[in-house]
Amino acid sequence: MRAVFLASLTLPVFAGAQVASAPPAEVQPTHTNIAYASNQSEDGNGHLLDLYLPTSQSSPSAVVIWTGGSAWLSDTGKSRAGTVAAQLGGAGFAVAGVSIRSSAQVKFPGQLHDIKAAIRWLRSHAAQYRLDPDRIAIMGDSSGGWTAAMAAVTGDVPELEGSLGPAGVSSAVQAVVSFFPPTDFLAMDDWAVQRCKTGVGVIEAGRKGGFCHDAPESPESKLIGCAIQSCPDKARRANPARYISRADPPFMILHGQSDPLVPHQQGEYLYQALNKACHDAVFISLPRAGHGPITEFLTTDAVREAAVIRSTTLQGCTIQNPAPYVPTWATIIDFLQRSLR
Repeated sequence: MRAVFLASLTLPVFAGAQVASAPPAEVQPTHTNIAYASNQSEDGNGHLLDLYLPTSQSSPSAVVIWTGGSAWLSDTGKSRAGTVAAQLGGAGFAVAGVSIRSSAQVKFPGQLHDIKAAIRWLRSHAAQYRLDPDRIAIMGDSSGGWTAAMAAVTGDVPELEGSLGPAGVSSAVQAVVSFFPPTDFLAMDDWAVQRCKTGVGVIEAGRKGGFCHDAPESPESKLIGCAIQSCPDKARRANPARYISRADPPFMILHGQSDPLVPHQQGEYLYQALNKACHDAVFISLPRAGHGPITEFLTTDAVREAAVIRSTTLQGCTIQNPAPYVPTWATIIDFLQRSLR
């Protein structure tokens, strides 16, 4: 079945699930600022989630967790969940916008402990909100894409579970969509679109050239707590490819080849690691795309021009070679529906 669904996504013109009418650009949450961990952060939005429930729920809804990127510098990962919910709600998905703590609040693996606590909270409160505890997906972009990938591959890694939130509940997810995720921190500067520049901040990097990921003040170094090349073992612990196993859920990765902040190689590296493990995975590469926003990846023709898709499957370890493809929101919906079926 999975081989069939991955092959169907390689059609150049998408013919999968469609939303009946154009959704609003953003919707408001049904429930806001829910504390998913008992030791709620008092200096920001860490350990908070917003919940967006479908307007019509005839049966418990599958849940898609959204956690947005900020280079780990902010704890407002739930802030763009309304845009995602506007697209997915019409297909019957509940969306949980989840914030995790910043690198100033906690070092890795604290962020992973946070997202796992949120997953366990949603699963343990599923009956209260008419959610399906057996159909939980996770989605994020940039550092949020890293968070999503790390959560997806460590559902079976007890030493990274942490002690936040509900105990004795699984933190496993059943599908993951990761937009332009950093993965192998130690190789980011080697694959940058252009030579990195010291003294350039994250905000300026898109205009003036990428910042140096190896620098002590880089987002990755701040996350780990040391200049990453000076502590490679710590950096490798934050690499999702390290934890890939047959227990992991289907992956979809989207990455722009013109990304000035997170090199395209980072998403491709994770996909190739999944490929080598004969995993269920889809990789959509967009030559003209930069570092988001994700809405442009899925709606803007100039950004999607010349995009290609490829995939690998667990069943038979088969691959689909790169083929022209136009990603849309329906691409995401179809992948989630098939993965969570």
